[in-house]
Amino acid sequence: MSGPKFLQGMKTKYNVQTTLELVKIMTVFSLAGMAIVWVRKPIFHALGVTAQTPFILKFLAWLAVVFPTYQINLLIFGFLFGQFSFFWEREKNLWRFLLRR
Repeated sequence: MSGPKFLQGMKTKYNVQTTLELVKIMTVFSLAGMAIVWVRKPIFHALGVTAQTPFILKFLAWLAVVFPTYQINLLIFGFLFGQFSFFWEREKNLWRFLLRR
């Protein structure tokens, strides 16, 4: 996919008008993902999750810690980058989807 077509496709997907908005949104996703790595490690250590911990327990710890923390990070970084309303709408849609299941 060529550059301009790709950017236009991403703008359409995220329903944004400018490349700057798209860059801000992608930056928020990146920062939220990187921040979760910093948060997960000490919390998993405090919970006693190690390489020997059974997968199901690791997965449950991930659901309890990492998933909600990532969602909160999206809102925090979204606010800092002026994209709070974009991420707030995504959060509401995510929770509507999860609660329907």
